[in-house]
Amino acid sequence: MRDGTGKTPPLAVSGLTVAYQKKPVLRDVTFEIAEKELVGIIGPNGAGKSTLIKAILGLQPALAGEALIYGKPYKDSRKLVGYVPQRESVDWDFPTNALDVVTMGRYGHLGLFRRPGAKERAMAMDCLEKVGMADYAHRQISQLSGGQQQRVFLARALAQDATLYFMDEPFAGVDAATEKAIVTLLNELKRSGKTVLVVHHDLATVTDYFDSVLLLNGEVVACGPTATTFTPELLQRAYGGKLAFLTKAEQPEPVGSAREGK
Repeated sequence: MRDGTGKTPPLAVSGLTVAYQKKPVLRDVTFEIAEKELVGIIGPNGAGKSTLIKAILGLQPALAGEALIYGKPYKDSRKLVGYVPQRESVDWDFPTNALDVVTMGRYGHLGLFRRPGAKERAMAMDCLEKVGMADYAHRQISQLSGGQQQRVFLARALAQDATLYFMDEPFAGVDAATEKAIVTLLNELKRSGKTVLVVHHDLATVTDYFDSVLLLNGEVVACGPTATTFTPELLQRAYGGKLAFLTKAEQPEPVGSAREGK
């Protein structure tokens, strides 16, 4: 599958259908993502945003359809992908420190029988430095605040040195300083040629953070540039009565926040 430029897109999803206990969560989801963009995955609670990422990464079985990463299924393109899961899905009581967590991001590049050495740990330290966590490298992850834990997982994704990143609600429950650090990191990834998809729930910041938007509510409502996709009309279609605030029709973008979940 090729995009409008004739290149294979970083992500092409076609006819993806997923169900939990025979109840459909995603129905015939089809879209493509352009290269070197920050993409917000937006939709109400229960829209299937996290499920979409898990299905793309093979963490959730699909009933039908496919997801191709640079033209190949995830199992054949793992080294190209970085993943930041929801913070609450991680066992933060596991006895390990921040540096070890970030170093784990290099395992995919080492093969089965190689262990990370000085080079990998130095790279991990550099990634911790980029997210402002170098001083906490030897701190147990259970002793870190929620925002600090999130930064560690972002550093781990950086250590993967991926081309396509998936981030599941990286802004959830973090302080203002961490949110600013995440935004800075996202833009650095984009400038270095990466493509990043972010599950996001704060509508007030969408136009500031993302080049494109995927509006999702069990199926694709719309997918495209933020300027033409993040509109009151399309948001109303995606959220229906769950949308708390919309601008007047003549305004190009919504204001306020509808803090919805996954």
